[in-house]
Amino acid sequence: MARQDDRVYDHESLRDERKYGFYWYSGLWHVLRPILVVLTALVLVFGLGSTLYGKLSDEYFSPVDPTSQTQIPFTIVSGQSLTRVADNLKDQGIIKNGSVFKYYCDFVGMGQKIQAGDYQLSKSMNIFQIANKLTTGDGKPVTMDITVIPGWTVDDIAAYLTAQGVFKDSSDFLTLCRTGDGLTDYYFIQDEQKTQSASVRKYLLEGYLAPNTYEIYTNASALDILKKLLSQTDASLTTDWQQRADDTGLTLDQAITIASIIEKEAKTADFAKVSAVFHNRLKAGMKLQSDATIQYATGVRRMALTSADLAVNSPYNTYIVSGLPAGPICNPSTDAIEAALYPDESFMAENYLYFCSKDPNTGELVFSKTLEEHNAAVALYAPLWKQYDAERGL
Repeated sequence: MARQDDRVYDHESLRDERKYGFYWYSGLWHVLRPILVVLTALVLVFGLGSTLYGKLSDEYFSPVDPTSQTQIPFTIVSGQSLTRVADNLKDQGIIKNGSVFKYYCDFVGMGQKIQAGDYQLSKSMNIFQIANKLTTGDGKPVTMDITVIPGWTVDDIAAYLTAQGVFKDSSDFLTLCRTGDGLTDYYFIQDEQKTQSASVRKYLLEGYLAPNTYEIYTNASALDILKKLLSQTDASLTTDWQQRADDTGLTLDQAITIASIIEKEAKTADFAKVSAVFHNRLKAGMKLQSDATIQYATGVRRMALTSADLAVNSPYNTYIVSGLPAGPICNPSTDAIEAALYPDESFMAENYLYFCSKDPNTGELVFSKTLEEHNAAVALYAPLWKQYDAERGL
């Protein structure tokens, strides 16, 4: 039988009971209950999440073989897609799932950062370690960039490629540039071989190695590199240029030869004016008398030419030979070729026939119409040329 509660509640005791007795605990429970519910839910979610992550990790993220010590060579070729890289990793047994690797790289922004190269990977690496290694580019690169500067000669390019470590010895490169062996499928090289001066040219390919930046394989041969440069030239020589050369009575080879001299004689802003001077001199039957052609023949880039320089016996010496030199004296830019084909019309009409350097340091030129004006300009500026040469030990 239930025990009767002998307590008598009056208004004051009821108030105290609510404050200090059962009702107080009831109020606390109302506060704690939702907190405990949330904490319990979090524990359940964390537990489920941990279990799910552990399962996903074991199946997709974790190393294929945590105990493996074997290094596996892995190569990423330039231009290879992330999907192909992921598939190759899976095919070589380095990761467990190619799609998961791809989605992870895309999700964290690594998809566009995978770098070409030769890597050493291991089955003991998880996908996070592998992705990090492939995006930091610490593998041996399989490609590299090279840049051919407008106005560089074949010799300049060979020296540059050697300095860049593309090859240790430039002899094969120079031989191919001299003979064109294996490169005569290019129509402009075939046309060049038919010229009367082909046999006396220093390099058959001079003038046709298009200045640009190229991506090449680190193990590329001299022939591979030359094909890449000549293919760029092929793409640059438009039918409009070829038609323009015909309209002006030039062959494409002659236009490139003029362009090469323009490139060495002037800054871009003066290309068309210098071109007009050369066209006017050719039209008048005058020798070009370009100092740049002597510099090419002698290999000495002296501003103040000596009498011995002017008399050097070379098919490139335009102080001696009439018309154009034996061939191009450098590899010109498209701007220089454009100028060779489209000389400054006003300078053509006003019959400018001379120019000389006004300031060797800036490349500024002064143009003259008569020999008297030109001789006066030479007398004025020649001391600057000699000072320029002396400062460079020439």
